[in-house]
Amino acid sequence: MTDARTVRVEIGVESVAGVRIAEAAGARRVELCTGLSVGGLPPGAALVEAAVAAATDTEIHVLVRPRPGDFRYNDDEVALMRSDIAHLRELGVHGVVVGVLDEDGNVDTGANSELLAAAGGMEVTFHRAFNVCSDPYGGFDRLLELGFTRLLTSGRQVSVLDGASLIARLVTLADDRIDVMACGGVRADNARRVIELTNVRDLHAAVRIPVPGLAQGETDVDFAEFGVPRGFDHFETDAAGVAALCEAAR
Repeated sequence: MTDARTVRVEIGVESVAGVRIAEAAGARRVELCTGLSVGGLPPGAALVEAAVAAATDTEIHVLVRPRPGDFRYNDDEVALMRSDIAHLRELGVHGVVVGVLDEDGNVDTGANSELLAAAGGMEVTFHRAFNVCSDPYGGFDRLLELGFTRLLTSGRQVSVLDGASLIARLVTLADDRIDVMACGGVRADNARRVIELTNVRDLHAAVRIPVPGLAQGETDVDFAEFGVPRGFDHFETDAAGVAALCEAAR
């Protein structure tokens, strides 16, 4: 079993406040994005700059994704991702989070190679596109060949605990050639169990709470973020939840 003290925590955040919360709790990394309710979208340059400035010890890794939906991207979309990565290098981020599948649902060697080349010396994480790839073991071999830094996965299940057996198998196959990072409902109350079942050294979670919105008055118009409970407006990083998760991982 992995010694829990060696486990690194990554927090998915959408704001500078989220970066500060993650750093205060001792998280190793943040995955900076927007639109977590639709699976995550890239942040703007101003948010990236502010996040880099706000972090001292916590690494800033940025999601690069051209649109919501699936992960089969055309040439124009891949070109946009390459351009985004080049700009992110200039802004001083530590890494990027990407993932492209081909028309058959396999890890796209050509497109991902282009993104890795654009990243240069930055760390590159292959994100949860892996959860829907056609051939998980073939896809994993391809990620090893391409040279990704880490893989983010819930073991092809909604819940990390349901996907734990596959994650554990991937950790064994990785043999320290790639970091396998577990996600999918990771929280303080199950972190130790996830570590025990999977032997991972990296945990990822977007620990959020809904924030009440202003009263809209006599109107049926609603601008609340997708997925928030009725009467609330949007989600924010949960400081107490992040602190508890980092403590559990330690």
